[in-house]
Amino acid sequence: MIEIHQFPCLNDNYGFLLHDKTSGETAAIDTPDGDRYLSEADAKGWKITSIWNTHWHPDHTGGNLKVIEATDCNVIGPADEASKIPGIDCKLRAGDAISFGHIQVKVIGVPGHTIGHLAYYLPSENVAFVGDALFALGCGRIFEGDPAMMWHSLLKLRNLPFDTTIYCAHEYTQANAEFAITLDPDNQALIDYCEEIENKRSRGEWTVPTTIKKEMGANPFLRCDNAVLQTLVGTSGDAVATFAEIRARKDNF
Repeated sequence: MIEIHQFPCLNDNYGFLLHDKTSGETAAIDTPDGDRYLSEADAKGWKITSIWNTHWHPDHTGGNLKVIEATDCNVIGPADEASKIPGIDCKLRAGDAISFGHIQVKVIGVPGHTIGHLAYYLPSENVAFVGDALFALGCGRIFEGDPAMMWHSLLKLRNLPFDTTIYCAHEYTQANAEFAITLDPDNQALIDYCEEIENKRSRGEWTVPTTIKKEMGANPFLRCDNAVLQTLVGTSGDAVATFAEIRARKDNF
């Protein structure tokens, strides 16, 4: 009874509306563009009843006040970033849970990109909204945390069931693929994934969402404890050092 509506907004963001057909509740996952969220909800015949912010960055919270003004919805988000999140009502921490209709939503702390970054996981739906923590074939830059923090955050997401569908916030996949293949050129799962991405983008198709299973085999940022990858980047036996090295290379790619 849950419907997820995905749409592009801003330059490379994705917007997500989550609708419970039974209760009529509609959650906006972040608000890159308030006007776009309102028009998309209106086109679906939905009224936004809540905003779930993953982190404070303006391309995730910039539409909060516009949506609140139009709908009087409530806003949930990271307690550790509350002072930077417009209109926040409910301040959440890792390990909390909220209800959406009859569905339980688990709050996962994934700091690193920002210090209070949260992901929202719906176990009954096999769905997670991960903001900028994890991308298809990539992960977010480290702005406020450190490599150890970010690696352990990614492990939390990697430990979700393999069939979990991952909704990440940006269409960065083609650039991520171009980088990933330089690290691990003989990884057949990665080679196949890169070909799939190239074909999709040539047709103007989205590469989001992805799945934990797909990322496990190909995303270098989820494979930093893999001995082959560690050897390839010269950091054998140290997952955090491997992550730090790969993240540094990507930042300069």
